[in-house]
Amino acid sequence: MPDREQNNQNDFMVEKIKTRPINRKKLIRRTIITAAMAVIFGLIACFTFLILEPVISNWLYPEEDPQAVIFPEDQEEMSPEEMLAENVPSESPAPTTDPVQATLEGEQLQQLLDGYSLDSRHYAQLYESLYELIYAGDGDTPSIGQYMVTVRGISSNIDWFDDVQESSNQASGVIVADNGKEFLILVDYSSLERAESLILDLGDGYYQAEARLQGRDTETGLAVVAVEYGNIPEQFMEAGGLAVAPMGSTVGNELVGTPVIAMGSPMGVSGSIGYGIITSAGMQLSSPDRTYKILLTDIVGSKNAEGVLFNLQGQMVGIITDDKAGGDMENLIHAYGITEMKRIIEKLSNENAFAYLGISGVDVTSEAHRDLGVPYGAYVTKLEMNSPAMLAGIQAGDVITAMDDSALQSFSAYSAALMQKEPGETVKLTVMRQAQEEYREMSFFVELGTLDE
Repeated sequence: MPDREQNNQNDFMVEKIKTRPINRKKLIRRTIITAAMAVIFGLIACFTFLILEPVISNWLYPEEDPQAVIFPEDQEEMSPEEMLAENVPSESPAPTTDPVQATLEGEQLQQLLDGYSLDSRHYAQLYESLYELIYAGDGDTPSIGQYMVTVRGISSNIDWFDDVQESSNQASGVIVADNGKEFLILVDYSSLERAESLILDLGDGYYQAEARLQGRDTETGLAVVAVEYGNIPEQFMEAGGLAVAPMGSTVGNELVGTPVIAMGSPMGVSGSIGYGIITSAGMQLSSPDRTYKILLTDIVGSKNAEGVLFNLQGQMVGIITDDKAGGDMENLIHAYGITEMKRIIEKLSNENAFAYLGISGVDVTSEAHRDLGVPYGAYVTKLEMNSPAMLAGIQAGDVITAMDDSALQSFSAYSAALMQKEPGETVKLTVMRQAQEEYREMSFFVELGTLDE
């Protein structure tokens, strides 16, 4: 009897726990929802990071903007009035009247000339000194060769067999500025215009650096290419690196007879060199809103010449061009004068657009002013069709004497003043227009356009 009661008690205390069945659909749904939420939160986090990272980085490590490139003004040529005042006779020192003293000075000079002779050694020394100027420098001053680089344009094509073929063209460039972040290189862009990417060849092609187009001028075919500091190999910079070419001046007519060195590819081959003198600096080339001085030399070169002219002080005085001389001088190196090109290089270096009025003109000569009474200023010879100047009412034969508050004595002064303006600005042009037998002053307000790129 006690055993039976014990068995019944044990039966009462036995408990069987069953496993709850798994709902697979519910588990899969929860897993999908969890994964989807993780992806959504991840995308939100990435998007937030992309938005805020530049802001935080600029706040913690502010990046300085590139410095504006500004070239100093060259001394302007004298105005016609100043030239007349300059020609006023002044007292000059009296010549030596003592015949004995004059004879002694002449004999001493002749003795010096008789005792000095030139031979082939002096000729060799002359060219050795030019070689040192180009490649060696003087220790403190960089050599001219450090100003020159080669810019290579890379493009790719697909042939009939769907194979990619890479081709390249190259152009000679000169370093014209350093904006604190990049070196800026002036180059003839005509051979690079179809390039998909730009490469700077440094150290005779041993080093390379990626570059980009900064600005281009369709009137002259010139462009400025920029290469960042970080793209230039450290080994090259430690070995001497790059240097900015100093700019000379082409103001005045004293340039004729000046020795010059043609660098770049004056003979049509990269790295070629030519020596000679400037034979003429009086040729002017006009285009809408601009005027250029053309320097002619006696250096025989290629019809496809490009590069730079340097004087013997290592200053850049001209930018070689290949199509601005007459047919009988097509093999002689000629170049744009650097003074007239400085403002264009500034615009390209700072990525600024060119303002446009559409006026072609010339300077008013002293003879025209004296004999015909034409006021000094920019004489309008032609206007481009539908240009801002034509639409505003400017006519051929007008003389522009002022732009805003700046008086203009020549067409080159008009070009320089326009270079300081931006497209979209409204300028006041003061114009002298002939009415019967006299010139009357008129004012025009013109909104500047943009030169088509």
